[in-house]
Amino acid sequence: MTEGNRIIAGRYELGELIGRGGMAEVYSGTDTRLGRTVAIKLLKADLAADSSFEVRFRQEAQASARMAHPTIVRVYDAGDEVSVDVNGVERHLPYIVMELVRGEVLRDILRQRKLTQQEAIAYTSGILTALEFSHAAGVVHRDIKPANVMITETSQIKVMDFGIARAVSDSSATLAHTNGIVGTAQYFSPEQARGETVDLRTDLYSTGVLLYEMLTGRPPFTGDTAVSVAYQHVSENPVPPSMVNSSVSLALDSVVMKALSKDRFARFQSAGEFRAALAAAAAGVSIEQFNDGAQPATAPMDPIKIDETELDPFDQLLAEVNEEATDSVAEVEYEDADDGFSQLGFDTGSTQIVTRVLKTKKNSAERPSAGLFWGVGSGGAVLVIGLIIWLISGGASLLNFGGGGGGKIAVANVVGKTYEQAYTDLTNQQLLVDRQLQQSDTIPLGTVISTDPPAGQQVGIKTTITVYVSAGAEQVVMPDLSGMSEQDATLAITNAKLVLGTITQADSATVAQNMVISSDPAANQSIPAGSTINLVISTGTVIVPNVVNLDKTDATAQLTSGSVGYTVNTQVDSTCTGTAGTTVISQSIAPGIQPQGQTIILTLECLP
Repeated sequence: MTEGNRIIAGRYELGELIGRGGMAEVYSGTDTRLGRTVAIKLLKADLAADSSFEVRFRQEAQASARMAHPTIVRVYDAGDEVSVDVNGVERHLPYIVMELVRGEVLRDILRQRKLTQQEAIAYTSGILTALEFSHAAGVVHRDIKPANVMITETSQIKVMDFGIARAVSDSSATLAHTNGIVGTAQYFSPEQARGETVDLRTDLYSTGVLLYEMLTGRPPFTGDTAVSVAYQHVSENPVPPSMVNSSVSLALDSVVMKALSKDRFARFQSAGEFRAALAAAAAGVSIEQFNDGAQPATAPMDPIKIDETELDPFDQLLAEVNEEATDSVAEVEYEDADDGFSQLGFDTGSTQIVTRVLKTKKNSAERPSAGLFWGVGSGGAVLVIGLIIWLISGGASLLNFGGGGGGKIAVANVVGKTYEQAYTDLTNQQLLVDRQLQQSDTIPLGTVISTDPPAGQQVGIKTTITVYVSAGAEQVVMPDLSGMSEQDATLAITNAKLVLGTITQADSATVAQNMVISSDPAANQSIPAGSTINLVISTGTVIVPNVVNLDKTDATAQLTSGSVGYTVNTQVDSTCTGTAGTTVISQSIAPGIQPQGQTIILTLECLP
């Protein structure tokens, strides 16, 4: 970088500082080669201390640059500017060149005011649209937070810094700098806090945290240190948003709590699924039962209490494992457990409870002795210990013996019935019910579409029947198109899974020519996907009234009204030797259709 004209990489001229964060400073700038305005993010020099950082950083930036979508801030270029200071020391300046977006960072908006529920839904829907596109391209963001979301001047969502968090997390220097955890603690997923591999569901958890904050005004977990906040993400359940903000609907509660599930398999499995559930919640449709059949908990489970003085050595080991389950963060996965339980005739899904309860300390010196633990047999010991803990925890009530004692049951035909009717019919058969919402353009809201297993199939008692219930047509949030060009509005309509309808023109005193004045339906409403959107575009003109012979007060009122919006000046004819009257004798702009935003001069009568 040269200090005289502040040129990066021989082509990017730095302008004014427009933003600053913990990792970088952002400047407006100009690409002198292409002549376009850009944003230039200069990362802290210590990020480049690892010699391989620049390679990883450029690879991630290139992956991000391939994602061209209206909800994602475009990346144009990235690199590592190398210079030598006056002392002969080589300096590295990592940079990234991006699309310059005019608007506000969501972080700043949240600091200034509370969002409405509709704004929270619309902004989250936009973020999920960006994630749906990036995940399809194989890019996981890893750092969804308010500081990485822009709200443009036309209220559109723009998500920033795709792929940058990955390049940073792969840098050993950065890991030391951040104590081994990349991201912002308040928006961590449990797997990030534990240092595990992340995937697209990590982004969805962070989006759930952000939705919670937009609805309530605060994140679900806070603390004095990043470590304490990260621990809460792993071990504590958030208070439902409606208990913080009573205006939040129970339908939205269910969406947020599913998104914040500790187990990533219990969360939404895609951004599209999350967005569909959010649109359904905006229409008042609640997710009453999650995929794993568990309702969102509001408090952590109490640890199991065992009197160790009454136990033999084997049971003391069991007690120690149970105690560690309440104290430790690291989870142990037992791949053999499902096979062992299925051979005993238990529902293999129940073993998820065991694997979530069995935990161990990271310090191997504090673990039970290998001879004691594995003396029972490596697979058998895990199975027996898990089974006993599970039974003590009340797991016996969840056993499924494949219909033993009750014979086989033919699943009732509930297709076409309401969910309430279907629930009654199936539970009367001693079957369990798992409700799943499914979008449908043809089947009425709340009506059963199908079941799995299907009607007539023979099953055992206590078998779970998945009931697919119509959530109606897919709901989307109507984007705010005000002030957009016709081309941009058409693109926004298409991206929102809507259809452009009629375009009509209307006069406007304030909206520039060929820009959108309004839409029908209006912005931020929840509407069915595929709905037709009609636009009103500005002609850039107004109708100027004839004010000759009117009093100047009345004339001025008409010309400055919202429908005309002119600036009014008055004068007296230069030949007048008397005083100015109040009656208008002429106007500088003729009555009729005229360009907007003009200054009109009214000539007043001359009194003797």
